[in-house]
Amino acid sequence: MGTNSLMTPLNAKLKSLFGFESFRQGQAPVVEQLLAGHSSLAVFPTGSGKSLCYQYTATQLPHLTLVISPLIALMHDQLAFLKAKGIAAASLDSTQSREESQAVMAGVKTGQIKILMISVERFKNENFRRFIQQVAISLLVVDEAHCISEWGHNFRPDYLKLPFYQQELNIPLVLLLTATATRRVQKDMAQKFQIQPQHIVQTGFYRPNLDIELQPIPARQKNRQLDLILSHTQGASIVYVTLQKTAEDVARSLIRQGHQAQAYHAGLNSDDRAQIQERFMSGQTRIIVATIAFGMGIDKADIRLVVHYDLPKSIENYSQEIGRAGRDQKPSKCILLANLEGLHTLENFVYGDTPERHNIACLLDTIEQETERQEWETQLYHLANHTNIRSLALKTLLVQLELKQVIAPKYSYYADIKVKWEMDPQQFMRQLPPHWQTSFPMLLEGIHFKKIWGVPDFEWLQNNANLNRQQVLEMLEFAEQQQALTLDSKSLTEVYQVYPERRQDTLLLEQLDEYVQQKETSEIERIATMIRFFELDRCLNHNLARYFGDQQAPEHCGHCSVCRHSVLHFPPPHSSLAPSLDNLDEYIKPFCQAVQQKAPNMRVTATLITRFLTGLSQPIFTKIKARQLPGFGDFERASYQAVYAQVTKQFQE
Repeated sequence: MGTNSLMTPLNAKLKSLFGFESFRQGQAPVVEQLLAGHSSLAVFPTGSGKSLCYQYTATQLPHLTLVISPLIALMHDQLAFLKAKGIAAASLDSTQSREESQAVMAGVKTGQIKILMISVERFKNENFRRFIQQVAISLLVVDEAHCISEWGHNFRPDYLKLPFYQQELNIPLVLLLTATATRRVQKDMAQKFQIQPQHIVQTGFYRPNLDIELQPIPARQKNRQLDLILSHTQGASIVYVTLQKTAEDVARSLIRQGHQAQAYHAGLNSDDRAQIQERFMSGQTRIIVATIAFGMGIDKADIRLVVHYDLPKSIENYSQEIGRAGRDQKPSKCILLANLEGLHTLENFVYGDTPERHNIACLLDTIEQETERQEWETQLYHLANHTNIRSLALKTLLVQLELKQVIAPKYSYYADIKVKWEMDPQQFMRQLPPHWQTSFPMLLEGIHFKKIWGVPDFEWLQNNANLNRQQVLEMLEFAEQQQALTLDSKSLTEVYQVYPERRQDTLLLEQLDEYVQQKETSEIERIATMIRFFELDRCLNHNLARYFGDQQAPEHCGHCSVCRHSVLHFPPPHSSLAPSLDNLDEYIKPFCQAVQQKAPNMRVTATLITRFLTGLSQPIFTKIKARQLPGFGDFERASYQAVYAQVTKQFQE
C-alpha cells in the first residue's frame, strides 16, 4: 500500500535500492523527518515494515547507522535482507569468532559498512566502547524500543543507559521503533531522547484479518477445548502458556490426541530451541506450545491460530502475541481460554521479583566493603546469592546506581579460564604468526595442567614472560580458531568504577526502595487492567487499538466475540484448587531451621516465607535446597497477599 502514487525522489531511490514501488503507511513521514534532522519515534504494528525506515535512511546519511536489537535472530534476518539488496551491513554478536569481529570493526572504521547491529549489552565491553568512540555515527536506531521505558512490557534495564550512550558518542539523530507502546510509554520514550510530539509517527493498530475470541473455560476443561479448537483449524498454530512445565504437559497431551506438537521454553538448551523453531518455520511442526520465550523475531507469515491457554502477562504482551497471527493478511483466529485460575501465578511472579529493603541495603554495603582503590569487581551469580536479589532485579538496581552515577562500568573479564590441547602444541607452533614465535614457549610454561585441562597462571606470565592477560587470551583464542585447543571460559566478572561521595548519599537506599516498590505496583496494576479489558462489553478490536492510541479503528469490527454478542464472564475458580491457609506452622518452622543452619546470616522475614510457600524462586533457596522442604510451592495458586497476611499473623505469634 503506497502513500504516494507519484514517483517522488524518495520513491525513486526506494525503487532503485530496495525494488519497492512505494512506501507503506507511515514509512515516508519517518524517513522525511530523519533526513530533515529530526529524531523520531515510529509506532507501527508487527510486520508493517518498521525496519525499512532506518534501512533506507542509513543509505542517505554520511556516517554509520548503529542499530540496537534485542535478539541475534532478529539481527541475522535483517542482515540477510540488506545483503540481498547489496547494502553493506554487519553485526557484532556472540556467534562470531574473534577474526570475524575484527573484520567487522575494520569495515566500520573505513566506512565500508554503513549499518552496524549490536545488542545493548555490547556497550559493557570496554574494548567495544573504545572502538565505537573513534567512529562517526549519524543515526542511533533502537528496535523494540519500549524496552527503554520502565513502564514498557519488555523492560530491559540496560536500555535505560542508551540516552547516555547517545550523548557520550555525540550521535545527532535517534530513531525509536516499536509495535506496542501506550501513550504513556510513547511519552516516556520520547522524553528520554528529546523527541518532539510532532515527530511521533503512529500508524493504524487495527488488524481487520484477526478474529479475537474470548472463551470462558474452567481450568480442568482446557485440554479438551484446545483439542477441539486445533481439530477444527488448519495451518500453523502457537499455544501460549505461562510455565515451562505447562508447555511440556500440554504438548504431551496434544501428541496423545494425535496432533503434531512440540514444547518450546527457555529451559531447553539453545540447540534444541533452534531446531524446534526451524521445524516450525519450515512447516514440519504444525503446533508450538510455548512460553513467551517464543515469538520475538518469528517472521512466519502464515500462522493461522494463536491460542492463549493461560492468561497473558499484560495487554501489551497479549497484543504482541496475537500480532504473530496472519501477517500474510489472511483470516486468522486468536482465542483466549479464559479463567482466573492462573491470575495469582502472574501476580506472584511480580511479587517474587521485588527485592526487600534489607536486600538493597546489603547490595550497597557489599559495594562499599568490596571496593578497592575506587574499583569494584563482582560476579552477578555470586552477588545475587549474597544479596538474595533475583538476577533481573539485581541488574535493574545496578543500572539505577549507574544512572545515579554511583558506579560506572569499566570492563569485564572471565575469572576462570581452562584449556585442553586437541593437537601437539609443538606442532601447532609452526602455524603461529612470526611475532608470537618467541612468546609461545613461555605461554606453554605458564599453563599448569592437571591430567587433561590446564589453567593459565596470568600473574606468572606477566612477571616472567612480560605477557599481559589480553596477550595471553589473544594467543589462546587464535589457537582455538585453528582447532588446536578447546578454551573454556567461566565466571564473567564485571569491573565498576565507584564514586564514594555519591555512594554515601543517605537517601540512596530510600530512593532505590521506592523505585522497586513503584515498579511492583505498576506491574500489578497492569495485570488488573488486562482483566478489565477482557471483561469489556464493547468491541475488543476497537478497544485494543484505542489502548495503543489508535482512534481510527471501527467501533464495531464484526469479528470479535463481543461483536458476536458474547461478553466474557470469567468462570469462578475451582474451589479445590484453593489450599487452606490454616496451620502454616508445619511448613514455617522447618523452613526457618533450614535457613538458620545453611545460611545463618540470611534474615528470615514474612516476605521470604511467603515466597517459599508460593514457590517463588529466590537465590537463597538453592543453597538451602528449599524445593526438598515440606510446603515449597504448595500455595502457588493462592493469592500472594492472602498467604502473606496469614504468614505475618503466625510468624509474629
